[in-house]
Amino acid sequence: MPVRLGAFELRKSGVTRFDFRDIYHQAIGISWGRFFLALFTVDIAINIVFALLYLVQPDAIQNAHPGSFSDAFFFSLETLATVGYGEMAPRSLYGHIVSAAEIIFGLTFTAIMTGLIFVRFSKPKAKIVYAEKVVVAMHNRKPHLMVRIGNARMGLLTDVRARLGALLIETTYEGEVFRRVHDLKLVRSRLPIFALTWTLMHPIDEESPLFNYDAERLAQDDIRLFLTVEARDDVLAASVYDMKDYAASDFAFGQRYAEAVSIDEQRRTVADLSRISLLEPDRPSPKAGVP
Repeated sequence: MPVRLGAFELRKSGVTRFDFRDIYHQAIGISWGRFFLALFTVDIAINIVFALLYLVQPDAIQNAHPGSFSDAFFFSLETLATVGYGEMAPRSLYGHIVSAAEIIFGLTFTAIMTGLIFVRFSKPKAKIVYAEKVVVAMHNRKPHLMVRIGNARMGLLTDVRARLGALLIETTYEGEVFRRVHDLKLVRSRLPIFALTWTLMHPIDEESPLFNYDAERLAQDDIRLFLTVEARDDVLAASVYDMKDYAASDFAFGQRYAEAVSIDEQRRTVADLSRISLLEPDRPSPKAGVP
């Protein structure tokens, strides 16, 4: 079974894709298109089942053509939705029992679907934009890995926390090869207020898991970066989460992010998020003693 981390895919075996004991999680996790397709399929299936139940007794529905599946199906559809146009109605005791059961089932089904749609619609989103490339540039005369993000909300995000991890291939002394996620220490991993942009920086020194990695080695080991962001959206009064992954091909050495924040004529700080991925050549660090 595939597990996606952004564009990166992992696979699990020994587990089932669909677990009917956890339908709620699956209904919330799938895309909107699959959700409405599943809703339509379940609704049609329910009405087919009840239509067949009505056909068990030929005179169960008043004003319906004997043995007509279409009449039974549309009567079931109207009963499930508790509409009742008045042309067809239960005739026999059997018809009343089946229609009563369908009305109760329909009310329950409608309540569940309404709740699921509301939860999916109201699920908070961070709305963070990410730079397309990870850059490795000089900062304070040391190489740093940098990732720039921006707040695409019109309001503020507060108490923002970011974590950056690298999925590396390791070989033990016994020759066992496995992958492990290493935390990359950030110069600053928390912000009290996130209004415009934020460049996350990880120093690549002897303590860094990425020490001595170049573009060729990154590609050879198929390195992956995972950035997770957690913040508080005061407008929604809720915590929001987001994640972004980068492949080895997304690293840019000797480049840095171009300026995306400026001061306008009225001395206001302006962030142009359309420039968040814009790169420029890295500026060489001045030599010691040279201003």
